[in-house]
Amino acid sequence: MQLAAIIVSLVLIVVGVALFGRALLQLYAFHRLGQSVPAGTRTDEPVQRTVTVAKEFLGHTRMNRWGVVGVAHWFVAVGFLTLLLTIVNAIGQLFQADWLLPVLGDWAPYNVFVEFIGTMTVLGILVLIVVRQLSHPRRPGRKSRFAGSNFGQAYFVETVILIVGVCIFMLHALEGAQHHVDAYEASFFISYPVVSWLRGTDLDTLQNLTYFFAGLKIATSFIWMIVVGLKTDMGVAWHRFLAFPNIWFKREAEGGTALGALQPMTSGGKEIDFTDPGDDDVFGVSQVEHFSWKGLLDFSTCTECGRCQSQCPAWNTGKPLSPKLLIMSLRDHAHAKAPYLLAGGGKSMEGEEKASEEQLEDVPAAALAEAERPLIGTLEENGVIDPDVLWSCTTCGACVEQCPVDIEHVDHIVDMRRYQVMIESAFPSEAGTMLKNLEKKGNPWGLAKKQRLEWTKEVDFEIPVVGRDVEDLTEVEYLYWVGCAGALEDRAKKTTKAFAELLHIAGVKFAIMGGDEKCTGDSARRLGNEPLFQELGMENVMTLNAAFGEEMDDDGKVTPESRRPKSAKKIVATCPHCLNTIGNEYPQLGGDYEVIHHTQLLQHLVDEGKLVPVTPVEGLITYHDPCYLGRHNKIYTPPREIIAGVPGLRNEEMHRHKERGFCCGAGGARMWMEERIGKRINNERVDEALSLDPDIVSTACPFCLVMLTDSVNGKKNEGQAKESVQVVDVAQLLLTSVKTPVDEPPAGTADGAKAPEPEPVK
Repeated sequence: MQLAAIIVSLVLIVVGVALFGRALLQLYAFHRLGQSVPAGTRTDEPVQRTVTVAKEFLGHTRMNRWGVVGVAHWFVAVGFLTLLLTIVNAIGQLFQADWLLPVLGDWAPYNVFVEFIGTMTVLGILVLIVVRQLSHPRRPGRKSRFAGSNFGQAYFVETVILIVGVCIFMLHALEGAQHHVDAYEASFFISYPVVSWLRGTDLDTLQNLTYFFAGLKIATSFIWMIVVGLKTDMGVAWHRFLAFPNIWFKREAEGGTALGALQPMTSGGKEIDFTDPGDDDVFGVSQVEHFSWKGLLDFSTCTECGRCQSQCPAWNTGKPLSPKLLIMSLRDHAHAKAPYLLAGGGKSMEGEEKASEEQLEDVPAAALAEAERPLIGTLEENGVIDPDVLWSCTTCGACVEQCPVDIEHVDHIVDMRRYQVMIESAFPSEAGTMLKNLEKKGNPWGLAKKQRLEWTKEVDFEIPVVGRDVEDLTEVEYLYWVGCAGALEDRAKKTTKAFAELLHIAGVKFAIMGGDEKCTGDSARRLGNEPLFQELGMENVMTLNAAFGEEMDDDGKVTPESRRPKSAKKIVATCPHCLNTIGNEYPQLGGDYEVIHHTQLLQHLVDEGKLVPVTPVEGLITYHDPCYLGRHNKIYTPPREIIAGVPGLRNEEMHRHKERGFCCGAGGARMWMEERIGKRINNERVDEALSLDPDIVSTACPFCLVMLTDSVNGKKNEGQAKESVQVVDVAQLLLTSVKTPVDEPPAGTADGAKAPEPEPVK
């Protein structure tokens, strides 16, 4: 028994270490195939990045949102890293059954730790096995987050962890039996019953049991290492190692998710200058090697847990997009194509082969065949990613928010869209109308700029306009960025007028840009038309800088002498998409402003006592979190506090809310595209809202307002919703409550303690 265990174990150790070492070199070479990233963007603040990794791992900050699964996974993950010395102990026990680690072997705290973590690793993996079985997609459908995952690989990994955990426990108990532990003690506080049971066993049997469990532990561990060494695309195993660098190299050093701003287009590690692009610049991603090395690392790190899939609005409404399956497809394609790329293969933008036939003659046929597949293409074209998958995304960010290993799905989807739009001109036809309207008229509806001021004629007080009523924005406290929907869409205009009236009641000095305001370019950028976003954004930045009293040089840049501090450039927006673009993306274009959402300002005014909700608004209300307000900018509380302050309202949350809120279907330029596959996303969200039987469905975004209103009205026509259900913005609710009956004093005159200024978008 001993000799066989030693021989088998040593052979497996040598082969396992060699193959694993080779795999590490292969993965390093593979990830280097991706494009470089702008200098410093992934390596700045190394100390902070290390702290972030430690926080995310030790705190399991993403996993612990899932209750018992997070706790179970924590013990499994910690056990894998901290019980490595038990392998050394097992090797020693092969040669001497009662061998202990020097120093640590007799140290009670270490033994307590091994006993506890080893046992909890076994219990943890048993919990995860049960969860996987309970969530198994045995019947056709999409409900399981594991649908599409590699179950064979998962079972293999789970079996390995279970066997190793049991071996650690049994070897520890055998130590106690061989070292004559005849009374309860801390080092064996869990395994003592087993130690007591083994105590009457003869020495030869104890030794043979030790050789068996030590050999089994080593064999299982190194068979696992051999398998993962031979299969570098086995994400369910490799995420144990790759998650750490993937989190370390994440976009935000302080730990924030890759949401909010989209990254500028880059080529060869440098941002593309659209006024004078280079001859070799690559626009977007049309081949897997066009992704950055961080993108390739993302693909390899995916553990196929399906949390992104379970939260994706497209997948949940019968569309072909699953963020998990998209990442898995890109990973499998990249690894299959890697031998071709590592041999020097690759094609130019014109489709010409870069490598010679001699360079490629040793490349496996399978890799050559994979290299011929288009990255974006239909099933008939043998494409890796179907166009319907690409265009189903609403960029809501649910996938990025939930991913435990910080994969940046939205950035990769938009990069592929950029190539399709800019080079192939291949995108849904309805979006083309929107792009033309943006180019010609500066708004998605193609309306004349003078119509941006029509809503001001529908209120009974003056709305100051920059350049007409005020010289510049130094004369007012806030610029109110109305946005295209807020100025031109009938339902959204109700929010605009309500918010303006509330500012008027509260005595807040504000002004609007009027006809000088253009679309921020949010939809253009998320559709993939980066040059149009840049054009619209630069025009808006120049207009805003001038409006804030900053002088510009001949290149359109603010002179150092005239630059005003960010705190002096306050903008409030009713549209979360405008908020996100101006606050998070315009700094990329030279515009640095303090931007807040209208619900933040309104809550601040309520706290100050400048707005006093007094008139009851009776009924049950449920609030829908806009994706670009919530997940992208982490603004969840102000709208809810406003609702809570309105007398008479009873608030009830939908099942999916806050971080797990469900999209309305309008983001990612989907506002301008038809939904032809599966159930409409807005109908799915409204069904969830109506299940609460509310009187009011509220939101804080003009896009959401339009999508939810359309669905509610449709359901009213079909008799699926009561006629009294309203869809309103939070500002409309507050105005209704602030406006008191005629025979009472006007609202907004009460004194109140000064509240802190609302926090701007970062």
